[in-house]
Amino acid sequence: MVGPRNPVSTVCWCLSHRVPSRQSSALRGAERGDFVRGLLAAPTAPGVLAYDGNEVVGWAAIAPRSATNFARSGKIPHVDALDVWSLWCIRTRPGHRGQGITHALIQGAVEFARAKGAPAVEGYPVDNGDAKVDQTMAYVGTRSMFEKAGFVKVADTTSVSGGFPRVIVRLALG
Repeated sequence: MVGPRNPVSTVCWCLSHRVPSRQSSALRGAERGDFVRGLLAAPTAPGVLAYDGNEVVGWAAIAPRSATNFARSGKIPHVDALDVWSLWCIRTRPGHRGQGITHALIQGAVEFARAKGAPAVEGYPVDNGDAKVDQTMAYVGTRSMFEKAGFVKVADTTSVSGGFPRVIVRLALG
């Protein structure tokens, strides 16, 4: 779900915001998949999956912000000193879109973070209004998608994705 169709391709694996850019660039081809398999062996999973029967149909990456590149981002500022968790990648497999899986993934990620003691979850979606977001860049989510899950906008950013400004949304868990 997080890897490219060609397993030796040097893209994604949902690492661009999880590890420093230099490390992400150094992980080439199959090394990226090996790195993710190592994450899966860690005490805290790197995200949540959605299933349709036995088939994986969705993925959401979530982790403490302090363990991501967002901890050092100059474009997505810290709102305060709260040790929030970041929810930054939400993907639904083609053929399963439009069935509410994204909403279930957000809810699952929130519940996962809550179970791990997170005081709040932040997302960094695009603020696209009613404009269509290209599927390639839709992984960050949309403001309205997060607001439907109870998140509220807490700050603007200087980050842009797919031509749209990104905002910081937050859901308090306490």
